[in-house]
Amino acid sequence: MPAEQAIGLATDMATMSLLALSAFVLLVAGRISFGQQAYFGLGAYASALASTAAHWPLAPSLAAGCVAGAGAAFLLGLPTLRLSGLQYAVSTLAFAEMLRIALQGWVWQWAADDGSLVGPNGLDGFRDIRWLLENDVSPAAFLALAVGALVAVLAAAAWLWRRRSGLALRMVGHDDTLAAAQGIAVMRVRLAAATVAGALAALGGGLYAHRTTYIEPAIFDPMLGVHAVGYALIGGLGTVAGPLLGVLFDLGLLEATRVFAGWRMVVFGGLVALFLRWRPRGLLDEALLHRLASAWLRRRAGRMHSIEVLR
Repeated sequence: MPAEQAIGLATDMATMSLLALSAFVLLVAGRISFGQQAYFGLGAYASALASTAAHWPLAPSLAAGCVAGAGAAFLLGLPTLRLSGLQYAVSTLAFAEMLRIALQGWVWQWAADDGSLVGPNGLDGFRDIRWLLENDVSPAAFLALAVGALVAVLAAAAWLWRRRSGLALRMVGHDDTLAAAQGIAVMRVRLAAATVAGALAALGGGLYAHRTTYIEPAIFDPMLGVHAVGYALIGGLGTVAGPLLGVLFDLGLLEATRVFAGWRMVVFGGLVALFLRWRPRGLLDEALLHRLASAWLRRRAGRMHSIEVLR
């Protein structure tokens, strides 16, 4: 694979990992969302507008996209808090489709310095998102930025995973009735999870828009949301690194190697179905992680015992 293509693929994997993490957060909270592509699209459009219309630097533009995604997720979360299962999944999908249709009819353009029209143009999409080109940011440098953002998100998630907030999130996902009996504000936790998930998806969308320099409503179709859920389900819900494993399998193996050319969606969908039947919490689930941790502790204890014997 040429170096330029490899860099582009790695950048796509980083941005899709953020989208997968957004679906992961909701799955851990006991919710399945097929509408994370809506916040991905909002983040893409909002950050693109900030860098092209307002001429903001990249970091504030991405932050604006995150605010847009988090705000939309919060507002949608308020009327859907008491929905569960299929009802919640369908409501998120309906919102995503409503947003996509709205973007198809949204036209707001202005004249650039060279006289060309720039901005959202309905079905024709949003072209000339040229912040990276105008500031001479190389693909390798942008890859480093995307990976850095992903690592920062993972570090924050891993830190929260072991705190009371992470424990409360997992408790709500396992049994919301029991969690409520333990004094956890279930609705507040789920609303916070939806808001954070919206911000994560929007961050991925902002990075995607600036890398491709062109976005259109058709990109944010239901299959994007299905893939986000699939990544989390395949990778596993036992650790924040699980969704990355799903992205690595789909984009790093099925898409990059072309071994399953023409059959990628069939293989991916079939694998998701098998995991739902045999490993509903994914490959890296809590049981596997517990066994691995126990094996490591036993091995470490054995080494310590051997050292003591030698002494």
